[in-house]
Amino acid sequence: MPVRVGFLGAGLIAAFHSKMLRRSGADVTWAGVWDPDAERRDRFAAASGATPCGSEQAVFEGCDAVFVCTWTSEHPRLVAEAAARGLPVFCEKPLATDLAGARSMADLVRDAGVVNQVGLVLRRSPAFNLVRDLVADPASGRVMSVVFRDDQYIPVQGQYASTWRGDRTKAGSGTLLEHSIHDLDILEFTAGPLASVSARSANFHGLDGIEDSVATTVAFAAGGVGTMVSVWHDILERPSLRRVEIFCERAWIVVEEDDWYGPVSWTRLGGETGAVRGDELVAECERRSIPLSNPDGDFIRAVQRGEPATPSFDDAVRAHVLADAVYRSAASGGDAVSTAG
Repeated sequence: MPVRVGFLGAGLIAAFHSKMLRRSGADVTWAGVWDPDAERRDRFAAASGATPCGSEQAVFEGCDAVFVCTWTSEHPRLVAEAAARGLPVFCEKPLATDLAGARSMADLVRDAGVVNQVGLVLRRSPAFNLVRDLVADPASGRVMSVVFRDDQYIPVQGQYASTWRGDRTKAGSGTLLEHSIHDLDILEFTAGPLASVSARSANFHGLDGIEDSVATTVAFAAGGVGTMVSVWHDILERPSLRRVEIFCERAWIVVEEDDWYGPVSWTRLGGETGAVRGDELVAECERRSIPLSNPDGDFIRAVQRGEPATPSFDDAVRAHVLADAVYRSAASGGDAVSTAG
């Protein structure tokens, strides 16, 4: 039987997940959609075929699995309702506005025994999966240094037109939590566990509690070091971009421009070089037997099989541990803070 999916929240990210579900080929039907903005709800319904609902309860009652795509401060309440109903739940990142909230949500879905997944979708990126494979190859040697830059125009404007990311009561904080929690997750996914962080943050837009520039020095448990810069600027002509450069003992690896399809380039001791993007990148992953999949489709298949999904809420808690350490370091003026769980 098709899985009836409901959506709580009908903004840009909900539309993204709806499109990804359609592309995945998963056996789903669109059930109800609710959003406090009726016009946005109706646009989503018209585009997806979902049924516009007048309440959250109507969505819950008409679906087999639910996507929580509201502002962050609403995630804990809605996930709790899904868990109480025994509904599988896909929740956008970040899970909550703070670490305690994220831990509580992970405990809740684990205790309820419901399939759960979080929107740390870069773990399915062909670009970052190829980077991970290159780093893990013993021929590359140990990770020595990582330089990670993530920039995006502040999403209260432009195509994002977020009505809530400038409000700390809804977002919790700014660019690090709301955007670069992806980056913290990918740092460990590609280069290994972090041992400590030291950070500074700044606020240029004057939005209370919404930092828009964060610079973090990281220490890897295996001995390497690195930097991560996350910035929300006002250059509307510039798309959201990431550039990640990794130096290993015997390899240099970089992903730039598009964090999904590259290009990814590398040079290794002995003369091995490579540069792939788009279809060539996907083909390189297939040649290396690197599994690639659609994260939204994976969630639906996990629901159908009654199996755990990844990345799970427990996986997301680790990213929240890292974000919490960065914020505590920045609040102290840059003191090193352990990232032990």
